[in-house]
Amino acid sequence: MKKLNVTLQLEMSVPDDWELVETSEGTPVLKLPNGVFMDVAIEPLFASDPEATWSSTDDDDVLNDILDMVESEAVTYEFVTH
Repeated sequence: MKKLNVTLQLEMSVPDDWELVETSEGTPVLKLPNGVFMDVAIEPLFASDPEATWSSTDDDDVLNDILDMVESEAVTYEFVTH
């Protein structure tokens, strides 16, 4: 088995009413309006041709097999003011 490191970094323009909050375990997540929370993490996408439309899988076993390969995950959030 080989190791694969994947780094996820996004810069987004988001509404002013989004907030950073922590779960009971100290994990940062985003609090959106109306009591909805969002976490941004990896979701594998698949295609039969690299030039075709990519989509997530409907097969939970395939998704779980991929996610079981993840040994650690680190997502950070920071609001930047200019």
